[in-house]
Amino acid sequence: MLQAMTTIAVVPGDDAAPEAMVASMMVIEALDPPVSFDVLPTGTELAGKTMDERETLVIERLDAADTVLFGSSNGTTPGIAHLRWGRHTYANVRPVQWQSGYRSPMARPELIDYVIVRENLEDAYVGIMGDVDALRGSGLIGPRARLAWDGEGRFAAKIITRQGTEKVARFSFELARERAERDGRPPRLTVSAKTNMLPATDRYFCDIVEEIAADFPEVELARYIVDDMAHRLVVRPEELDVLLLPNLYGDVLSDLGAGTIGGMGLAPSGCYGDDFAYFEAAHGTAPDIAGQDLINPTATLLSAVMMLRWLDLDDHADRLDSAITAVYADGDILTVDQGGTASTTEFALAVRDMLS
Repeated sequence: MLQAMTTIAVVPGDDAAPEAMVASMMVIEALDPPVSFDVLPTGTELAGKTMDERETLVIERLDAADTVLFGSSNGTTPGIAHLRWGRHTYANVRPVQWQSGYRSPMARPELIDYVIVRENLEDAYVGIMGDVDALRGSGLIGPRARLAWDGEGRFAAKIITRQGTEKVARFSFELARERAERDGRPPRLTVSAKTNMLPATDRYFCDIVEEIAADFPEVELARYIVDDMAHRLVVRPEELDVLLLPNLYGDVLSDLGAGTIGGMGLAPSGCYGDDFAYFEAAHGTAPDIAGQDLINPTATLLSAVMMLRWLDLDDHADRLDSAITAVYADGDILTVDQGGTASTTEFALAVRDMLS
């Protein structure tokens, strides 16, 4: 009996994102991986449909695929909420690794090589928000609350659960162990949150991670307040290997990390659940350069490297990764954000030409 071929749903996205995706697919298809691609409409093509029609079309095709390479969305292209909360992709992995040719503002960027694991479903992203008067009348505001002002206001809930934290903690410890085995060094995990001011949520998160650490005695665990952690990302990045953060801090600090290596155009990501994962550049849709063939496709290409590894296509992933590295090391054909003059298409062609 023939085994069905793996299907990758390709979502071009909105504004300038489709340009990065088209360029990236030109390279990925040249790798000739043993997969089929289902390329969805761009945001521009979807815009004429109602949101219900868009969601039906996109989600049906996402769910029919084995994995997804998702272009950045401004909301016109739906699907991200479904891929996160609908498919329970609880661990957002964002590598932060400098390589020769990246336009970093740091004095010694060669020391930067770590991964941020961002809890992907909870924290301030649970969507429980409202008028502060509803909170005042709920009985939840105790005598130790610090509401300085009366009158109009809004609130947003921050929720951390044991189940969600345990799942992302175990994922992170396993990732630290895998990276250590690959690199031949002791495994290390760092966890950070605003533990001094938010004991009910942030300290709870870190305490649970410390509990899970007992199952991974070979992994060294460090714990820092998130203010200090932001500082360390700049002054001591070499101390980091895997950094686990609650959702909001992971969202913010991963962008800071990308800035230290050369910008969001170099920032890939993958969102992992127990039996499903999808992959996307961490940057936005870049509406200011849409239609100009200027967007850097590196983040999308590196996200594809992560996707190929998840599919156990390591040879294809290695070839793509090596080709990207070679183009940057050569330094002649780089996009504008990296100090070059190459267009999106020219950069992608250079990567394609470097494929072994």
